[in-house]
Amino acid sequence: MYFLTGWPRRLLCPLRSEEEPFYIQPSSQRFYFALLSETQLSVWFSRPSVLIVSYIESAKAAAQFGFYQKAEWKPDDSMIAVATAKGYILLFDVLGGGDDKYLYEPVYPKGSPRVKVTPGFKEEQCAPALSLEMKKPVDLEAPITSLQSLQEDLLVCTADGYLHVLHWDGLGSNGRKAICLTTIPFSLDLQSARGGPSLDLEGVHIRCMEYCVTLDGFAVVLSDGRLGFITPLSNTITADQLQGVWAADVTDGTCVAVNNKYRLMAFGCASGSVLVYMIDTTTGSMQLSHKLELTPKHYPDIYNKTGPVKLICWSPDCSVVMVTWECGGLSLWSVFGAHLICTLGEDFIHRSDGTKKDPLKISSMSWGAEGYHLWVLPHKQERRRQEDALQAGILQFHFIKSALTVNPCTSNQEQVLLHGEDRLYLTCGDPTQIHSNSDTHPHTHLHPTLLGHKHWHVVQIHSTYLESNWPIRFAAIDTAGQCMAVAGRRGFAHYSLFTRKWKLFGNITQEQNMTVTGGLAWWNDFVVVACYNFIDQQEQLRLYQRSSNLDNAFASVTKLHSDTLLLNVFRDMVILFRADCSICLYSIERKNDSVELLQEVSMSRYIPHPALVVSVTLTSVRTETGITLKAPQQACMAESIMLNLAGQLIMLQRDRSGPQVREKDTAAVNKKLLPFCPPVVLAQCVENVWTTCRSNKKKRHLLEALWLSCGEAGMKVWLPLFPRDHRKPHSFLSRRIMLPFHINIYPLAVLFEDALVLGATNETVLYDGMQGSSEPLEALFPYCTVERTSQIYLHHILRQLLVRNLGEQALMLAQSCASLPYFPHVMELMVHVVLEEEATSREPIPDPLLPTVAKFITEFPLFLQTIVHCARKTEYALWNYLFAAVGNPKDLFEECLMAQDLDTAASYLIILQNMEVPAVSRQHATLLFNTALEQGKWDLCRHMIRFLKAIGSGEMETPPPTPTTQEPSSTGGFEFFRNRSISLSQSADSVTTGKFNLQKTFSMPSGSSCAENMYIDMMLWRHARHLLEQVRLRDLGCFSAQLGFELIGWLCRERNRVARVDDFVTALKKLHKDFLWPFPVIPVGNLSSPLKNGRCRTVLSPRLLKSQSADSLLNNDMDTAPPPTAPANHTWIDGLGQRPKDMDTASSAHSNQHSPQTHEAFLSLLTNKVEEYSIGSATDLTETSSVVDGDWTMVDENSSTLSLSQAELEHISMELANKGPHKSQVQLRYLLHVFMEAGCLEWCVVIGLILRDANVIKQVISFLDNSEVPAETVQSVRNGLLAVDAWASTDCLGYKPFLSLIQPQLQRLMESTSEQVQPEAFQPASQCSKLSGSEGLGGAAVPRAEDSRGVVTPLGLALPSLEPAGVFPRPPSEDCPPEQTEEQGEEEGTYDCTLS
Repeated sequence: MYFLTGWPRRLLCPLRSEEEPFYIQPSSQRFYFALLSETQLSVWFSRPSVLIVSYIESAKAAAQFGFYQKAEWKPDDSMIAVATAKGYILLFDVLGGGDDKYLYEPVYPKGSPRVKVTPGFKEEQCAPALSLEMKKPVDLEAPITSLQSLQEDLLVCTADGYLHVLHWDGLGSNGRKAICLTTIPFSLDLQSARGGPSLDLEGVHIRCMEYCVTLDGFAVVLSDGRLGFITPLSNTITADQLQGVWAADVTDGTCVAVNNKYRLMAFGCASGSVLVYMIDTTTGSMQLSHKLELTPKHYPDIYNKTGPVKLICWSPDCSVVMVTWECGGLSLWSVFGAHLICTLGEDFIHRSDGTKKDPLKISSMSWGAEGYHLWVLPHKQERRRQEDALQAGILQFHFIKSALTVNPCTSNQEQVLLHGEDRLYLTCGDPTQIHSNSDTHPHTHLHPTLLGHKHWHVVQIHSTYLESNWPIRFAAIDTAGQCMAVAGRRGFAHYSLFTRKWKLFGNITQEQNMTVTGGLAWWNDFVVVACYNFIDQQEQLRLYQRSSNLDNAFASVTKLHSDTLLLNVFRDMVILFRADCSICLYSIERKNDSVELLQEVSMSRYIPHPALVVSVTLTSVRTETGITLKAPQQACMAESIMLNLAGQLIMLQRDRSGPQVREKDTAAVNKKLLPFCPPVVLAQCVENVWTTCRSNKKKRHLLEALWLSCGEAGMKVWLPLFPRDHRKPHSFLSRRIMLPFHINIYPLAVLFEDALVLGATNETVLYDGMQGSSEPLEALFPYCTVERTSQIYLHHILRQLLVRNLGEQALMLAQSCASLPYFPHVMELMVHVVLEEEATSREPIPDPLLPTVAKFITEFPLFLQTIVHCARKTEYALWNYLFAAVGNPKDLFEECLMAQDLDTAASYLIILQNMEVPAVSRQHATLLFNTALEQGKWDLCRHMIRFLKAIGSGEMETPPPTPTTQEPSSTGGFEFFRNRSISLSQSADSVTTGKFNLQKTFSMPSGSSCAENMYIDMMLWRHARHLLEQVRLRDLGCFSAQLGFELIGWLCRERNRVARVDDFVTALKKLHKDFLWPFPVIPVGNLSSPLKNGRCRTVLSPRLLKSQSADSLLNNDMDTAPPPTAPANHTWIDGLGQRPKDMDTASSAHSNQHSPQTHEAFLSLLTNKVEEYSIGSATDLTETSSVVDGDWTMVDENSSTLSLSQAELEHISMELANKGPHKSQVQLRYLLHVFMEAGCLEWCVVIGLILRDANVIKQVISFLDNSEVPAETVQSVRNGLLAVDAWASTDCLGYKPFLSLIQPQLQRLMESTSEQVQPEAFQPASQCSKLSGSEGLGGAAVPRAEDSRGVVTPLGLALPSLEPAGVFPRPPSEDCPPEQTEEQGEEEGTYDCTLS
């Protein structure tokens, strides 16, 4: 509500004096402050904070009267009374210096627009020149203990037990009377006053006294420490007309301060606590309302060492109280005890190095105008430390406060608006987000800007307005949070966030002729103002439109009959509370902005004093039975008036007991509004009320509730209870229920749909390097800032409903909020709070709530994770209690596995590890590990590996939070190509077959001496075997890359076991599916000119596909793995990426061509610029072929035309269609490399087939000649290739051209297995296009898979069933087996170009 900001300011006295001020007293409006030192009376002005006049007593008079002690102002600021040590009252006249006499005047530069127009306008910004004249002193002949000003009288208490009543003006014998304290009867309450026990007041005097206007009496502290309240029974104060009550059981009172708005009396005690009393209206006795004291929880070092309370000061708006103690320090509480600030803890008493500072001791303090400043006089010893001992210092603390303190208007409800003396602080939302009033546009959740950050939108109030109208008294913000209005001493101004501009009155006379009395509010685009017009001398209600100029010509003015104290807006109605204790309802018409009086309600019977009404609100809240789910439209009507009467919330409902009018007669209803029932008290100790006029069917609980802020008691919500699903409501179930709950912040706004409370809090920042011989203020005090806070309250309400056996209501409420982003957190909080309370309770709990809460949470899908998150944030000692209520963690773990929620299951593992024996947790961990492997949750797998190792070693209680890095020896899977591009298909000629060696060294997983590691390795091996058996090569690659699995080493061992291929065709099909690789297809219209097209095509296709940059080779789901290093020893591909030097002129490796060159490459090739481009790779060419221009000219000779025919374009598109995604290609190349390294030749053949890379097949078959290769492998490769050929002939003709291309290799394979074949069995149809596989461009005819960069083709394009008619001019003879057909074709080595 009030927040400290910045550093305090020090004011130095310009008059050098040995004396130091020790007492400060403000005038009634707080524009002037009287300061006392021993022989000096000074008057200071508030803005600018300057000394105006100082009266210094002569030495002779000082000896006669004694030193000054206390001072008091006359209510009209025309006189000051000063009490002296020897019992004298000195009266001073405060004289103005005439019209044009100013002590300080503002000086403006030449050409300044601030021209003064009106007479008398100047005095608003200048410090007036005053003089002090002493009148005749009054001798009371006893030390004076207290001074108190009434309207025309001055009350003086003396140490001889008398109460003197002095008249301010007539100081003759008739102007003074003395009342002896012993003649005043004191009792415990007024009823027993005549005969009850009376207080013996012999020898007792009044130590401290303050008058309370609204209670019409005096709060007193007696010299024996008793507390009392003295009431005059008649209008005049005479001895026989006074009656006193005293508070029982208190004997250590030190001081008192009264709160007129809330009728409270705050008594300071020697124990350091402040007791706040109220007067019981029925018996007249003093009743303790609440205590203000520091708690040991927040202030363990100081809470009982503060010493007696020295001073208590209520703020001018009566909403907060400042307390200081004998030991020093300042502490601020809200009116009903919410603690806001204390300077006895944290950064206020600690330096940055941790050493303690002494708290500031205070001799006197006072609030400035509107509570923006606190004027503090430090204690004398405090001041002597300062350098300028001669210049007395006054400290000014700066505060910003909530707009609700003086202008509790409902348009501010969901926005936090604070105002300092010259600026506004607001929580800025999105300007587009304006709430709609209908159900058709449901409320969108507030933007992160409204909740997420801690910064304020700070708006500086316009200096021109501020200069003449300081201080700002009222501030309001519209519902959208985009427009603000402020009102100072005269007039008002408003600001728009859209335009970032202020609007002031164009005519300064209009501004100065009105003053805002009852506050201001926003209604749509209008500012609604209750003001007093000085010219007409009458109260008015005005509406000014935001968009037009600020001028009375554009205002709608309605005359009012009585002074307005409060104003509020509800939908299209304005509610006013007036000084005659009546409430007026006005309606605003949208068409012509006219204001019309609807209803007047007199409240004078219920309200003892108009100043006691804190706020008045119109709401749609009602308690009677008319409210059902079927009539939500009634929720929009103004049904009741909420009145905060000195902290009591009073509700007046419309009286519907009479004959009801039907809905269609609404016009008649509007003319004559229903009367109101007598008031009902809803709650006590209420500081603020929030309600909304919006409606939302889904969140009726939250939107139709009433929210109350109740000081130290936290918050209360008056929640509606709805019958479920249109059922008949229970007769015993009340319509509403009041639920209290505690929150950790001071609430300033309620977001209804979002179930959030917004607030603010004071933060401090220490600054170093300022400690000198004397510490400046910046070192004494930290820098104070105000930060935004917010808090969830939903779990409190749900819990309160469950305690009251209203589980059905709790469920409806929770389900309506289940879409909130922090709903899981709400559930966790609810379990956590109940668990902490019940599990740590020393007494047995007869009816525990935790089982109910657990049952409640099972209604929601996030039950499992709520429980485990709560458990992991709670200490281990409470786990048994928690799981006794929610269920066995083993069962919950299994539920997670069944629900496939592996991350939550992993959290349960940590619970199990702590609660069960290691065998159980290992068993469950194994289960989870296997599931995670199967689902490819690699992060979780890594955690599980470490977890299993930790269980085995017994060294770690829980797994470490970060994954371990992978061993550098592992090729981190598919990331092999991330940092370099190498050609993995090497021609057989570059490897000397004689050095073929399968005895490859590989390292076992590190640390396998440990049984745990062996256990983990076994599981990894089993999973790898499982993947390989199911031909899931892609998953195998991911598994190896993510978990650092030694794939090559493992494959070496499994080479003759699981790493065999049983069925080549099935494996090939599975790879096509897993890698999204299309089956090759044959273009239809290719029969017209086979030679020409075929020749061109053999050169063009590989080049065309070389378009995408190699840098983006891999962006797959394995980005988490670190980039791997290459395997240490290559057996068969040692010469990888190296080429004969003489070939480099004609070819460049694909890794050197990084830029997309599709079209350029293609066109250059056709125009004979061939030397820039390689034909795939140098190693694609056999030894017999030569890369010379002759080969290219041969192509050009055969191509009679160089233009692209449609057939060629078709062919190019076919080649593109036959390639898979680039990522898949990289992955297949890597797998090929791995299988080559491990010697799994069958898999190499399968991958070579899918890539259609003849060199791979050639290389593998050359290896098969080696004597170390087992015969069954050779046989398997041979049979597999024959099976593929048979399958291609029937199901996938697109493979036939490639199979024809590798005929020579297959021929060698057949010869090595000593099977004779007849080459004439199958001949291609067209002999004219023979191209030998070993001569010419045989290598280049195979599209190199490396070269197709990123051409992603959907599988739908590659239909294996596409068998165009007439592709084979002659089908294979039926009597010839498929193997023989294949062999004959291979041996011949030629094929029809239409098939390529």
